[in-house]
Amino acid sequence: MTNSTVDNVIAAEINVPLDVTLARSDERWTLVIRRQFRQAPERIWEMLTEPDQLARWSPVVPDRPLTLPGPATCRENPGDEPINATVITADAPRLLVHHWGTDLLKWTITPSDDGSILELHQTFDDRNIASSYAGGWQICLGTLAANADDSTHERVTGQRAMDYGWEQLRDFYHAEMEKMSAGE
Repeated sequence: MTNSTVDNVIAAEINVPLDVTLARSDERWTLVIRRQFRQAPERIWEMLTEPDQLARWSPVVPDRPLTLPGPATCRENPGDEPINATVITADAPRLLVHHWGTDLLKWTITPSDDGSILELHQTFDDRNIASSYAGGWQICLGTLAANADDSTHERVTGQRAMDYGWEQLRDFYHAEMEKMSAGE
């Protein structure tokens, strides 16, 4: 970590292990990430679809709720270049499918005995970016978990992710994905 000033609650949530796999689908790659949350599916749905909730944990924030199909514009920060986030499917509180630029994201929320299981399928073109995505999502989902109980922990994006170990996570996932590839 490059800065000793980190939120211990976020750091602990980031360190919760994720189930991560990478698979080839046609000419694209799909990163699959699963994480358990203690909150009910309805709360996780709200965290995935409402701009004010996404602004608490997500790398990008849409200009409208992602609760209905159709176009949306996302930005990490208000002055940034927009990113297309067209919603394809919004089936509350179970399934959200949308584009994020050229990537396709499919979020599935399944009830569990002690909350919810969130599964993300992110489909993209360049396999080399997979470990960066995995490390970034581990930080984002840890931040989501820290804020899902209406806490006011910081949003960890951009350079701030370095303080929470993004580079180490990226390197870890790179090594793990190399092992997955060797086993094919």
